Amino acid sequence: MESSLQRIFLVPLPKRKSILGFLDLQLTPGATDGILLNILWIGGIMKISHVLIILTAFFVLVSATRADSLAMRNGDHLSGTIVTSDAKNLTLKTDYAGEIKISWAAVKEASSDKSLYVVASGDKTVNGTISSDGTNLIVHTASSGEVQVPLAQVVVVRSADQQAVYEKSLHPSLIEGWKGGVTLGFALARGNSDTTNLNTGVTADRKTLKDELTIYKSSIYSTNGGKNSGVTANEIMGGIKYDRNFTKRLFGFGSGDFTHDELQGLNLRSIYTGGLGWHWINTPNTTLDLLGGINYTRETYSGGSTSTTPGVNVTAICRALRLERFLCTNSVPQLSSRRISIFIRT
Repeated sequence: MESSLQRIFLVPLPKRKSILGFLDLQLTPGATDGILLNILWIGGIMKISHVLIILTAFFVLVSATRADSLAMRNGDHLSGTIVTSDAKNLTLKTDYAGEIKISWAAVKEASSDKSLYVVASGDKTVNGTISSDGTNLIVHTASSGEVQVPLAQVVVVRSADQQAVYEKSLHPSLIEGWKGGVTLGFALARGNSDTTNLNTGVTADRKTLKDELTIYKSSIYSTNGGKNSGVTANEIMGGIKYDRNFTKRLFGFGSGDFTHDELQGLNLRSIYTGGLGWHWINTPNTTLDLLGGINYTRETYSGGSTSTTPGVNVTAICRALRLERFLCTNSVPQLSSRRISIFIRT
């Protein structure tokens, strides 16, 4: 049933005008079409300033009628915009207090004016305006009518903007989502010793909800002057690694690590590894992965000799913002991670 709210305003005109005018504002909430505003001017001419004052008051009224609302168990009533929610709490954005985090246990009833995306257990997503009786979320969908979701089964509630960001994160382009860093170190010593050292490093990492791609490169170049002058170190290392998640914990991986060492006469050492891994710790600030698989190593030397070696690889990789020095030892030159590896060659 359609309802309407009608207000009649009597607007006096300047004294030099002898005509009074009536402004008819009709507010009609529609089921799906929003609010219909009918403006009817009868009987004369009105100043623009009068129109603006009346329209401002009207849209304040419209804004108030369209806010999400909460009825609390202690008798309070709150209005604003429901931003997000899970099974325990919801976040309400208000004009007077910013974002407020509220426990569902304290909410007696809730209703939303705009459509929200409710994700329940089993990755079931329902879209529509919502209301709550304190035990269930009632989603008023456009196609399936009312759908009841127990609060205990609610994983998350997203706004339309948050849902768009989430869906985009599921299928990002290859050029999106990269993080990394560059290091450069230079040391020069003169006196009893005459040495020069140059170190460089680059890392790049792209992590999504389903996979992760990591690329790294490092180098060291050192020279020594004096009687025994010459190059004391000239090594370049680099690699690429790809992980694909099968579940929240289990993933498969493939990697390639490459090394060139001029002093050893090593043109190129290539190590190809593949296997399975386990996300032991997986938080935004700290990850600890355990990996196991098989590898194949191929080495070519400046003298023309070549060697190949298969083997088994067990690796622990840690990435931590604050605790990496305590959790892991450094054996691979990557800027943002630490790796402990055990190679068993056959």
